Amino acid sequence: MFKFQTEDIQKIASSESLQKALYKRTLLVILLSQTLGGAGLAAGITVGALLAQQMFGVESLTGLPTALFTLGSALSAYVVGRVTNSFGRRIGLSFGFIAGGLGALGVVVAANLNSIILLLISLFIYGAGTSTNLQARYAGVDLAKENQRAKAASIAMVATTFGAVAGPNLVTPMGHVAEGLGMPTLAGPFLLAMVAYTLAGLVFFIFLKPDPLMVARAIAENNKTKAETPTTDHSKQQVQRTGVMVGAIVLILTHIVMVAIMTMTPVHMQHHGSGLSAVGLVIGLHIAAMYLPSLVTGSLVDKIGRMKMVGASAVTLAAAGLLAALVPGESVVWITISLVLLGLGWNFGLISGTTIVVDSTNVQNRAKIQGSIDVGVAIGGSAGSILSSFIVAFSSYTILGFIGAYLSFMLIPVILWVNLKKRKAVKTNNI
Repeated sequence: MFKFQTEDIQKIASSESLQKALYKRTLLVILLSQTLGGAGLAAGITVGALLAQQMFGVESLTGLPTALFTLGSALSAYVVGRVTNSFGRRIGLSFGFIAGGLGALGVVVAANLNSIILLLISLFIYGAGTSTNLQARYAGVDLAKENQRAKAASIAMVATTFGAVAGPNLVTPMGHVAEGLGMPTLAGPFLLAMVAYTLAGLVFFIFLKPDPLMVARAIAENNKTKAETPTTDHSKQQVQRTGVMVGAIVLILTHIVMVAIMTMTPVHMQHHGSGLSAVGLVIGLHIAAMYLPSLVTGSLVDKIGRMKMVGASAVTLAAAGLLAALVPGESVVWITISLVLLGLGWNFGLISGTTIVVDSTNVQNRAKIQGSIDVGVAIGGSAGSILSSFIVAFSSYTILGFIGAYLSFMLIPVILWVNLKKRKAVKTNNI
């Protein structure tokens, strides 16, 4: 399949200048597609809980939309990871985004028919766009040098910012568009998601070739003889397994904290009198903090180290949780600060965790392992969103903030454990 690319792939794999050119071109394709993908991502985050509250009529189920599209993202992360491993980034990412667009279309239809069953099914499918948005960050890493990996992953994150920040602030205008078409107001943002996700998928399908993962595999094959050693390096294998586990813990835990607090913030704000425009502004700034600092974060991860940035993530997320717990619900300014810190802490965790995973895998197994880890990230986010709605319904948003801060500090033992293993490894090598 796709044999027409084989000659080009081998040619690029044998030329460093062509590899650099493809690397830059791949980043440009990611920039364009992720700008669109970010706009699609924003719809579910901003109005998903509000649409559920409107259709279900019960507050305890307002976290269900986020739970469903994160569960859908878990399944699609697995599928996209397997498809990518077999056929490359181009096919895997195109499939994921277009599936997300179909899910958004289903949400629009469900809102018009007031069909809860169709809404639940469609939100599940819509989650494919969420996981694909995250997996796209790996496409930039395939051809990156070791000291460029965090920065390469951050390019996709920055690109997502443009659409993701615009998306929440288009809630009101898209609501008017939906009303003009005779649809419920909250269906408007999902109309935007439908178009944005579909276009993002088409951009990857049309322009992401030659496929960067296939080229990276060809490069690895060309270098295989040089890399071969007469004996198996068991210590290196152990470090790789540890790295995959640590990277997974960082990615999953930071995502749980972020999703849990973010999911219930729009409902919390509306309870204290904030309108859709204020909610859109706060979520827009939150998403900007999630993605916009990525280039700086990527450089810091490459320069000062992965685990130091994991520590920064823990402290920032904990501060966000404590602020969410303590600030007045009617204070849009303080809630904004809390959500900005929440997004920034997630950004630190995502880029450092992603880079740890890339460092600990090779080009042959990377896509499969990345997909499996993103399944855990999605399931963690789903659990966080479901539990957050129950916590707020039966306790308070304040308690949710305290729980988020506590979970954030759980990253500290992980950092201490990794540092201990490093010290033990140094002692062993010196013996």
